[in-house]
Amino acid sequence: MIRRTALLLSLILWSTMAPAEGDPAEAAQAAARMLEEASVALAEAESARDRVRALTGTVQAYEAGLAAMRDGLRRASVREGQLAAELNAREGEVAQLLGVLQTIETAPPPVLMLHPSGPLGAARSAMTLAEMTPELQARANALARDLTEVRTLRTLQQNAARTLQEGLTGIQQARAELSQAIADRTDLPRRFTEDPVRTAILVSSTETLEGFASGLSEIAEGEIAASSADISALKGQLPLPVQGVLLRRAGQADAAGITREGIIVATRPRALVATPTAATIRYRGPLLDLGNVVILEPQPDLLIVLSGLQEVYGAAGEVVPAGTPVGLMGGATQEIGAILSTSGDGSGTERSETLYIEVREGDSPVDPETWFQTDKDG
Repeated sequence: MIRRTALLLSLILWSTMAPAEGDPAEAAQAAARMLEEASVALAEAESARDRVRALTGTVQAYEAGLAAMRDGLRRASVREGQLAAELNAREGEVAQLLGVLQTIETAPPPVLMLHPSGPLGAARSAMTLAEMTPELQARANALARDLTEVRTLRTLQQNAARTLQEGLTGIQQARAELSQAIADRTDLPRRFTEDPVRTAILVSSTETLEGFASGLSEIAEGEIAASSADISALKGQLPLPVQGVLLRRAGQADAAGITREGIIVATRPRALVATPTAATIRYRGPLLDLGNVVILEPQPDLLIVLSGLQEVYGAAGEVVPAGTPVGLMGGATQEIGAILSTSGDGSGTERSETLYIEVREGDSPVDPETWFQTDKDG
């Protein structure tokens, strides 16, 4: 016989069990843990020997955690809506189920044993009831699961504002400390020292990226030290310099019908841009109509051009290791209310910034996808 205690027990059991792997609640909770770990990393970066490296990892951890939190909240919102709709549609079934459970529990045992057809009818009724009991229990368990999941998802979203506020505050602090740590760094090797006058003349006298790239050797004070670097073994394996998704391939026309030699990657506002491999910074600053530009030279006769940044780090001539920050994307970080209100659309509109990447071998542009991995959503 099913008793109310059995239903209550099933509710308690489901409320204490961890969500199944991959479900929306677990995704959002895992993101919250990522943000907590990023906060710990930020505190530890204060005493790190290589503060730039430590803070870079911290900023990237915050970016990953906030992205995961957005996705987790979106999935949680969608799942809660689905469950609410299902429960509303099953309102009559739920009421009937609870009524049956209550009748079975409150009916006196002697009454349950009586049947108009006598003992044989009573026996048949008992067998029917025995067959129904597991089905009723299963339906009660399913209802308990749904109710518990709705309650978990609602609690999760109610607590999200505090988690997001801490994450947004943390990443702002980490970015500021990273910028200062880069400015304070003096231990990087240099291949040349930039001449600001020659650089200004080259910037003002060129009309194309090709023309500027061909004149880069003119901006140095004295000779540029030779380099024997060779990254040919990494061809096709370089990670994108920013967390983002490929928006437009080389040669693909945009809405205005304009085609470019490079690729365009959609990123979130204030995303960190880092070197995909060890390289020499050949130029950093405003250029033509490309906004702030960073030009990297990983090996002789190979240039990687990154444009569309709001802030740029480093200095021309420095040789930087792989993963070194070279700038931040523009835009304004979303407010908490905007993140929460759009968490259910899944449209990707939060990737409002674009990074243009062009690769030049010798004097000619080549498809960046011959060098970069572009099939991973960052």
